[in-house]
Amino acid sequence: MKVCTHRGLLIAVLTRNEHCPPHVHVGTGGWNARFEFSFWHNGVRLWDVMPIQESPSAGLLEEIRQAIRRAENLHCARKLWWQSRQTLCLDNLLWDSAAQAVVTPKGARAGTVQIVSGRFDGVRNMTVLHLADDPLPLEIQL
Repeated sequence: MKVCTHRGLLIAVLTRNEHCPPHVHVGTGGWNARFEFSFWHNGVRLWDVMPIQESPSAGLLEEIRQAIRRAENLHCARKLWWQSRQTLCLDNLLWDSAAQAVVTPKGARAGTVQIVSGRFDGVRNMTVLHLADDPLPLEIQL
């Protein structure tokens, strides 16, 4: 499912055999790169390029990362991921309210709370997390 294009390269959320974490694919016949994105912050990072020996320049990879990071493209990627996967890939992780961050159980410290479930509200561009022992959801405006 098309998110956007950059320099003629299709940036897309794939719908077959996909897995967490949320990510998009971009590439040519010679290489494929995956970029990870989040439902709780607006960062985007290069996950991997395969095969590494056919990797495009670091400059092109950074251009692609910046294209994905644009608000409208990141919003589209989130909507498409949510529509196809119905997961934010955050269930059973922990919310650290002091750091305003998702952490793994290994990174837990006092005050973290388990994320029971979450959903993406594409209309409001918002992530809604349901935390253990908290009747009110946590809303994260993106």
